[in-house]
Amino acid sequence: MTLAQPPGGSYRLADLDLSRLGYGAMQLAGPGVFGPPADRDAALAVLRAVVELGITHIDTSDYYGPYVTNELIREALHPYPDDLHIVTKVGARRDEKGGWPPARTPADLRAAVHDNLRRLGLDALDVVNLRVGGFREAEPGSIAEQFEALAQLREQGLIRHLGLSTVNADQLAEAQSIAPVVCVQNFYNVANRADDELVDFTAGQGIAYVPYFPLGGFSSLQSAELDAVARRLGLTSLAVALAWLLQRSPNILLIPGTSAVSHLRENVAAAALELPSEAVAELDAISATR
Repeated sequence: MTLAQPPGGSYRLADLDLSRLGYGAMQLAGPGVFGPPADRDAALAVLRAVVELGITHIDTSDYYGPYVTNELIREALHPYPDDLHIVTKVGARRDEKGGWPPARTPADLRAAVHDNLRRLGLDALDVVNLRVGGFREAEPGSIAEQFEALAQLREQGLIRHLGLSTVNADQLAEAQSIAPVVCVQNFYNVANRADDELVDFTAGQGIAYVPYFPLGGFSSLQSAELDAVARRLGLTSLAVALAWLLQRSPNILLIPGTSAVSHLRENVAAAALELPSEAVAELDAISATR
């Protein structure tokens, strides 16, 4: 096993240089991504460590908390370093019970963009993802009205680039007919490979693919097989899962989250790993196991 330099490498997203290992801020909020963190100082320390470790890509949303993660990001890091890029998403909200109902009318989306700008302390958002589906898969149907609303905000200079979250290939094509799409953020990992064709398609289009839940949706047998590979390599299962994703395609960017600096450092180390070919082959076969 060899180490790649720099850890994770970088990806050119339109006019933005992003570290391929980003940081997902969702876990900075309280349990269930609702309410404030148990330890605010620890949350701020994680965000400052993100920058210190050379990560230039933070993924967030104003509905995490709600509002909690964006307020923490601003408190910890504003004024932001020139090379730090914040990606947010719109299309949902939080109800009083901690649910995630959709909020995808044009008025909802415009309000969400302005909320993100205000709480992050920005004049323009680097990337805004339109979240369309649930946590694991897209909801079929047209997204033209929603994406057109965000495209108008892009024309006004409030958004620099547009992306999509939890979408299918038809929705990506529809969005591309309206405005450029720079990234797709979907559920995908070594055990859940339904988006294999979309990963390859986006790579060919110069679109970043950002998978979430690197250990989500595994069967017991799949988890056991991943654990076995990790033990042989002397690594954690998460480290192996992250390294496999980075080796899967050069357009893949990662956004693992954590509320601990020690865990953040482990993720950075995982992004520097190059898995041996025999381990990759074994991992590739996991998706066929149930």
